[in-house]
Order: sequence, then C-alpha cells, then structure tokens
Amino acid sequence: MPPSDTKTVTILYLDHTAELGGGELALLGLVKNLSISEFHPIVVLCSDGPLVEKFRIIGIEPQILPISSEVTDTKKDAIGGGTLSKLKVVWATLRYSVLLARFIRSNRVDIVHTNSLKADFFGGIAGRIAGVKVIWHIRDRIVDDYLPAKVVLVFRWLADHIPTFIIANSVATLETLHLRRKPGKAIYSGIDMPNEMPSSTTDSTQYIGLVGRITPWKGQHIFIEAAAKVLKSYPDVKFQIVGSPLFGEEDYLAQIQKQVKSLDIENSVEFLGFRKDVPALISKMAMVVHASTTGEPFGQVVAQGMAAGKPVIGTNGGGVPELIENEVTGLLVPMGDSEAMADAIVILLNDPASAAEMGRSGRKRSVKLFAVEVTTRDVENVYRSLMR
Repeated sequence: MPPSDTKTVTILYLDHTAELGGGELALLGLVKNLSISEFHPIVVLCSDGPLVEKFRIIGIEPQILPISSEVTDTKKDAIGGGTLSKLKVVWATLRYSVLLARFIRSNRVDIVHTNSLKADFFGGIAGRIAGVKVIWHIRDRIVDDYLPAKVVLVFRWLADHIPTFIIANSVATLETLHLRRKPGKAIYSGIDMPNEMPSSTTDSTQYIGLVGRITPWKGQHIFIEAAAKVLKSYPDVKFQIVGSPLFGEEDYLAQIQKQVKSLDIENSVEFLGFRKDVPALISKMAMVVHASTTGEPFGQVVAQGMAAGKPVIGTNGGGVPELIENEVTGLLVPMGDSEAMADAIVILLNDPASAAEMGRSGRKRSVKLFAVEVTTRDVENVYRSLMR
C-alpha cells in the first residue's frame, strides 16, 4: 500500500500471463515510467514467469494470484463456446473474478487496468463486483481474420458493457471494436528510445532483418520468398530471421527452414532464434522488414526499427500504416506479396541515400509518437479523467 500521507491513485495492472510478449513488455514500460508521486501501481499476474523478474528489476514485486489452468490453457478462438469444457472455463473465470474482487477491495484499488483478452474478462468482472473503474487495454484486432466470428461478436458486446474506458494500441485496433456506448482512445505502445542515433556498423555486409514470433501470420515464408528474389541482384546481402515459435508452432519453423534449403539460399539466410539483444541486432541492419499476412494491431518491431533510425518495409494492413509514412519513413507493400516486398528491398538497396533519409525521418517520428515517456503521459491523462 502507498504511504497514508500521499494522495495517490492506486492502479491494479492485470495480465493472464508472465511471458515476455509484446503486450507484456509494453505493460512493463508503462509501469516503469509511471509518475509514482501521483499513481501507485500494483501488478497482478496469474502465473510465474520471466516477466516477474523484469518487474522486480524496476522495483515492483508482482502479486501472483494463480488461476485455473482451464482458463490459461484456453485458446482465444474458444471464447464464447458452449461445450461442457467451456462451461467449466466460465465457472473457473467467475470464481477467480470473485477472488480478485476481494483483492481489489482489500488493497483499495481505484482503477483496474487489464492488459490481455483473457484478463479483460475476469478483470472486468472483478472490477464490476468491487465497484471500481475498469480500463481494458486492447492489443488485438477484434476481427474475424484473427478470431472466430462468434467470438468477435461476443467480445464487441462485452467491450461496450463491461469496462469504463478502452485504450487500444492503434486507431485500427480501436475501430475493430465498433464501440457505441463506451469511450475509447488509441494510444500507441511505448518503446524505449535509444539516447542517440546508432552509429553505422563497420561490417561491410548488409543485413536485412525480420524480427518476431515464428508463426505463419508473421509471414516469414513471404520474407524468404522475397529474399530469394533479391539475392539474384544482390548476392552478398544477408537476411536475418529473429524469433522463435510458440504454442506448438515448431512445425512452421521446420517448414520455413526447409523452404530456405529448397531455394538454395542457406548461406544467405540466418535463423537467430529468440534473442535478448534485439535492439543491438537492429542497429546493425540496413533495413527492417515487417511481413505479416494479416493486419498487425500495432507493429512494435516497426516502431523499434524506426527508433533505431532504420528504413522500414511493412505490409499495408492493421495499424502499420499509422506507423510508417510511405516513402517518407519507409515503404508499404501489400500483404502476402513477396514480389512487391522484394521490389521494395531493392529500391532501398539501390538508393542508400534515400534509405538513410527515411531512417532519419522515422527516428524523428518515433520520438514524437512512440517514446514510452510520451505514451505513458497519455495513459496517465486517461486515469486523471476517470478519477475526476
């Protein structure tokens, strides 16, 4: 609890997972930069994991309130189903919500801020039971190219009835909710900005990188197809794929590794796996490529590439067009189009001066829009408006 002589607003941050996904890292950055003279954070996680240690490093001891594995193991596309197993999930969610409501009351929480789709459900219910304000932070596009149509309808209805306010990580994400009754605001996920523009590497090799979870919708197979086309004109360029598969998607990793072999470009494509030094890797890249085949809610790696002063090639869907100014900070290409992606890469390789200028413009834009200090102040303004 905060000291009794301070006038602070207590915010309970809730996430169903303690893994290091983009949403969880964005939450970490938000809490780290919160104005502690005005806001007192309490972090509640439903399981132990690497995120716990990350919070401890910044001086926050997360509260771990374990939830039934029936809830944590349920995939997003199962929400809203009607089978007996799903009824068990609903019952487990309700029981957890009651437990969480007691925690909220005992800690005199003013606002519950949920950070994931699952946390939205039990955190929203708990906040309602406890009689406090609830913010849903939506980091996923609520559309039927990402979730089943039935789930989309259920979630949109709940979004218009359970939370007090909704924060979305982009305008594109906010628009997928089709809100009619509840207020919402798009606030981009904050990223840590390098203090200075990274110096150019002494390595003469040009690295072109794609960073992200290894999964079909992230489009690593499109990136590899584009790489094969580019290498015909630029045989000395190296392509780097940074990331690892999650949730049983190892088969896709094997598939794209086989794809590289079948295209006979094994010497030009590097699989770097999960890395903790992503900013350092990006600083050595000539450009960053985003290849998602469905609309990205935000595009954290796109923002990171821009922050590092790199030109970014991104697919034209979801929130990415809000980040990249086409032909100013990078290039936008159609989703799933390896030919267009290859052409865009070649354009930047052919004109390094223009590529460098795009990187500088991207850096300026990222400082203005995506710096975590800027986005945290925007979130704090939402808290203030709710407490008036």
